[in-house]
Amino acid sequence: MVDGQPLLRALVAASGGSVVARVVARLFEIALVVAAMERWARALTPDEAFCNQWQLPDQASAVGLVDAARGALGHWLRIERGKIARYQIIAPTIWNFSPRDAAGVPGALGQALVGLPLGEGESAPLLVQHVVRSVAPCLACTVH
Repeated sequence: MVDGQPLLRALVAASGGSVVARVVARLFEIALVVAAMERWARALTPDEAFCNQWQLPDQASAVGLVDAARGALGHWLRIERGKIARYQIIAPTIWNFSPRDAAGVPGALGQALVGLPLGEGESAPLLVQHVVRSVAPCLACTVH
């Protein structure tokens, strides 16, 4: 929860992963990232090479996993005969918007939507829209 920030921990303790808690977490994260970006920019040396040449091996496989801004991100790669034979990405939106996992547990969005009240005369509740946006679908998924 953004490096143990007390206000965010209190929000989550009081109301779980609410829209407010997710938005506040993003604001705290922005503050941390801006400071990190300033350090990274000061560490740049414009005259130095920034990219190394590399040859694909004949056979290989690789996995890259990271906790990205919107959640868990995974990349899987397989190289055969010196060419990329398979490349798969599972982005945070896939996890967050998944209908159910193998144990039947709904994804983060499904859990967040359960029990939301529907206002009188609403066919597309504004609250549902706020919750969906707070889980932050990727741009391609938002457009789709």
